[in-house]
Amino acid sequence: MSAAMQPGAAAEPLQYAVPGTGGVGVLQATAAIEQMLLGGFDPEAAPARSAVPVPAGELLMMPAAAGPYAGVKIAGVAPANPARGLPRITGSYLLLDGPTLQPVALLDGAALTALRTPAVTAVALRRVAVPEAAHLVLFGAGPQAYGHLDALLAIRPLTRLTVVARSAGPAEALAGYARERGLAASVGAPEAVADADVVVCCTTARTPLFDGALVPAHAAVAAVGSHEPDAREVDEMLVGRAELYVEARAVAAREAGDLIMAGVAGRQVWNLAELVRGDVLVPEGRPRFFKSVGMAWEDLAVAAEVYETGR
Repeated sequence: MSAAMQPGAAAEPLQYAVPGTGGVGVLQATAAIEQMLLGGFDPEAAPARSAVPVPAGELLMMPAAAGPYAGVKIAGVAPANPARGLPRITGSYLLLDGPTLQPVALLDGAALTALRTPAVTAVALRRVAVPEAAHLVLFGAGPQAYGHLDALLAIRPLTRLTVVARSAGPAEALAGYARERGLAASVGAPEAVADADVVVCCTTARTPLFDGALVPAHAAVAAVGSHEPDAREVDEMLVGRAELYVEARAVAAREAGDLIMAGVAGRQVWNLAELVRGDVLVPEGRPRFFKSVGMAWEDLAVAAEVYETGR
């Protein structure tokens, strides 16, 4: 968000609906998230997500307020949609002027999520992945996989990609996209993590995707696929070996199945604000694991950036 924006300055009638993300790229979104945290925002005090089961899946409501803006994302998670050729994640984001709560913009919620999630991962991995990271092992071949590939290419000198996915066609398509970006890319198996510098999991899996004992001590791992306490993409072996990072400890204790199911009570878990401020331990002799569940303040930071860029 622009530091020059004064409270009330955004109080204009709803001006436009943004069909995508208004030309805002992942680095711009990453900077907006970092700026919010460096400005003193405390993710531990952020409002909780509310989830309502519906016949088609789940409706999520995610409100937030900070600085000159407030906003709410209403998202749908429809597991059957991909078989219909439709996005699994749907929804809209309503951006409001903070002091008056006047609506100022309506954004595409799915496009916002597709940008915000890789940007959050990039904020974390910029600080915990080794600077020379070259080999990315990417689990999943959907929109988030593409977004995470682009995000990590922006922050690390990747030269190699291994795609691990359930369906061969989408996996090869993602590998082809990576080759167009200049990477040596192939479709592989979960065991590829043994040779990874960075591992990113963006799947709908509910059980671990790979053996955490195989992950090298220098590697960084991020898991973004679930916000449910009984679903996980990594096993207790990795969690037990790794230094742990989350967006906020409070929300991770409710929603981060990767950590809850591994039993991390009593462990040191760092939050994203501490990581951005440089107040955390980033060890060299053990993996670093970042678990993201997605939070409303992140949507707000990126939505405000999209709006201000469009203005």
